[in-house]
Amino acid sequence: MTDDKDLRKQAASRLKQQQAFKVMLGGFVILWIICIAIWALGGDDRGHFWPIWVIFGTGIAAAFTGWNAYGPRSSGVTDADIDQEVRKMKGQ
Repeated sequence: MTDDKDLRKQAASRLKQQQAFKVMLGGFVILWIICIAIWALGGDDRGHFWPIWVIFGTGIAAAFTGWNAYGPRSSGVTDADIDQEVRKMKGQ
């Protein structure tokens, strides 16, 4: 029984991490759109495409967070979601 409790706890944690990653990624996309719009509205002499630095930096953060949430050791968190994740972890 302890194994099932531990697996449920791990499954819930993983599902929470995945949900948080999706929210963070949505925020990054909004930030990217705002930066690109500011750059695009800068007039005829816009200069270099500076939003690439914002996209690059937040993209690195998104990659690490996504790896943590969906990677090998990696959370809408209903009981049904947790049960499904436990079944996957058991190989069923």
